Amino acid sequence: MSPPRIIALSAGLLESVLRGPGAADAIMERFFRAHKSLGGRERGQIAEITYGCLRHYRRLTAISGDTAPVALVGAYLATVEGLSARALDALGLQATDELLAGAHREAHWPWPVATSIPDWLAEDLTRALGADEAQELARAWLKPAPLDIRCNTIRGERALLMEQLRAEGHELSPTPYSPWGLRRASRAPLFRTQAFSEGRFEVQDEASQLIAPLLEARRGERIVDFCAGAGGKTLHIGALMGNSGTLYAFDTSAKRLERMKGRVARAGLDNVRIQTITGHHDQKIKRLHGKIDRVLVDAPCSGTGTLRRSPDIKWRITPETVTRLAHEALAILAAAARLVRPGGRLVYATCSVLPAENEEVAAAFLRAHPEFAAIDTQAILTRRKIALPDAPPGTALHLLPHRHGTDGFFAQAFDRRPAAP
Repeated sequence: MSPPRIIALSAGLLESVLRGPGAADAIMERFFRAHKSLGGRERGQIAEITYGCLRHYRRLTAISGDTAPVALVGAYLATVEGLSARALDALGLQATDELLAGAHREAHWPWPVATSIPDWLAEDLTRALGADEAQELARAWLKPAPLDIRCNTIRGERALLMEQLRAEGHELSPTPYSPWGLRRASRAPLFRTQAFSEGRFEVQDEASQLIAPLLEARRGERIVDFCAGAGGKTLHIGALMGNSGTLYAFDTSAKRLERMKGRVARAGLDNVRIQTITGHHDQKIKRLHGKIDRVLVDAPCSGTGTLRRSPDIKWRITPETVTRLAHEALAILAAAARLVRPGGRLVYATCSVLPAENEEVAAAFLRAHPEFAAIDTQAILTRRKIALPDAPPGTALHLLPHRHGTDGFFAQAFDRRPAAP
């Protein structure tokens, strides 16, 4: 396919994402289904250009003085990829005077424009982290995330998985914090490997791999993953339980849970009970009140911690979205807490970096539930032989791209006080 055609398709896909509705990955999946003649290399080029434009969207509009997708693609290729005026011309694009002048003005822009985030998000980050660190985080979001996978220890150890993937032509290195993780800087067709078909790994960001250990699951226990989704953390919990006990995977989306079934079978887990629920007051939940040893609530959230992977989120969410999601998360957390037996544990987690969805929800939960106490997540990780430097003070776990090279994640563990003698 000719390069100008790649540019035209990239601009068309970018327009579809910006127009919405829906997440970029879902829109992109539909787009490629409608363009079945595209090869893998062409799809990769189109996806890279589209995601690059979404990461740098605000900056590119300032540079080009235009919001037209084809103008944004040209500005991206010129100022991020460094293409010359001659190379742009060969692609059917023009390095206009406005574009060249815009690039020179960049040093004088406010930092939210230069790092391409909305003003409201810049203000929230500044209040939470301070101006300097907020800018570091915003710059980290401009870079693509690496590919992280989690070794399924039911099928074998990490060192053996690394050797198997190397033999299949894929060089990965151990992640710095997760003892189950392997990392590759760029994307690779790992789903086509024998190791994947044998259930030896799942794709999972390193930060996400550090959530399940906070439960400190033991063999034979009864555990609930309250917002299981497609099951990434469910699978990890099941492996940490040694494929024993009972692990309930709850979610309101039957479609997401259906995707989990094949993953559970491939992973070799038979302790997982997948159940669709209608909401917080579903009878399936009520039957388990006070009977569960450990509960994980990986709550629906803004997803701001994943902006390296899903940069469209920056342009889809609003402060009102965050407020609504925080209220929903608190209600979900309160419902899940009813399941925890005296002496049991509750873990609240989000892939958000915003205090409104994290610390504020945890604090509100504790005010309403004096039977629970927040416990030190760092101490839990230390017991699990996971060392995490640069941890901020407090009991919660904070993972950030610019500090740890992971997605942004928050987690707080609570223990329910034992029953009075």
